[in-house]
Amino acid sequence: MGKKILEVNDLHISFHTFAGEVQAIRGVDFDLYEGETLAIVGESGSGKSVTTKSIMKLLPKHNSEIKSGKIIFQDKDIVQATEKQMQKIRGKDISMIFQDPMTSLNPTMTIGKQIMEPLIKHGNFKKSEARKQTLKLLDLVGIPKPKIRIKQYPHQFSGGMRQRVVIAIALACAPKILIADEPTTALDVTIQGQILELMKDLQQQIETSIIFITHDLGVVANVADRVAVMYGGKIVEVGTVDEIFYNPQHPYTWGLISSMPSLDGMDDELYVIPGSPPDLLKPPKGDAFAPRNRYAMQIDLEKEPPMFKVSDTHYAATWLLHPNAPKVEPPQNIQDRMQKFSKGAY
Repeated sequence: MGKKILEVNDLHISFHTFAGEVQAIRGVDFDLYEGETLAIVGESGSGKSVTTKSIMKLLPKHNSEIKSGKIIFQDKDIVQATEKQMQKIRGKDISMIFQDPMTSLNPTMTIGKQIMEPLIKHGNFKKSEARKQTLKLLDLVGIPKPKIRIKQYPHQFSGGMRQRVVIAIALACAPKILIADEPTTALDVTIQGQILELMKDLQQQIETSIIFITHDLGVVANVADRVAVMYGGKIVEVGTVDEIFYNPQHPYTWGLISSMPSLDGMDDELYVIPGSPPDLLKPPKGDAFAPRNRYAMQIDLEKEPPMFKVSDTHYAATWLLHPNAPKVEPPQNIQDRMQKFSKGAY
């Protein structure tokens, strides 16, 4: 692994609501290395977007609170940064691609102006230089006839083209970190594949580090170097993409892999993880996944599992890895999936 570019240490984030305090993030730790793609996966509500929005300090000020923890970027703790300091970081050093391109773009401004804005603000480009760079960026993200397109408005672009524009804006200042929050969810499958290929190519060209948020494990297999699996506001397993797919250790990861449709269409039925995610107004005492885990033991209901080491790069928070725990193999359907995965069926 290369040099560490971002460190998130024991992050706790709460939202204050009429119903009480929602403990959305409960002690998240992860590192991001130069030039790597780290995928953060998990069901809706597991805390993926909240974690990454906290890196950009984009959480709503009126009801969110970072209760404790550190986010270290370039030897500084972002948690302690002022809004003025964050404005210098956002867009220049850390950029974000959001889920829906139409809500990210200003419908009253031409595409050209929107891409030129960060170049002029952060890159100190003159207007004529910014225009040249914008044409280059449109070409880089695969938008044909950039000289015509630069004068057009978002409604004149298709969904896939709009997402390419959003990527161009995010990449304008060649950020050190690019956060992609489900960037392909609003797009159809063919366009999804094109956007993912584009992101892989661009990463090599501008040598940025990517945090890729998704609930789709099929996407992860194609883009990630490492994977962090989130559940109930915590990271429950982390490892290289091969470790997570070929040797998953947490029953929740098993469930996610089981519920992934394969390309050969041979699945009789898709697996669904029973039950629903925990209520973070009243976080559970032991392992948050215990009520949905058919392998749960008594200790799961009483005590939270620590991160057990599987290898130098692979850790999982499950009591099944304790030396005294009974030996449990992943269910047969997961083992079948792992074989299919190795043959490229996803």
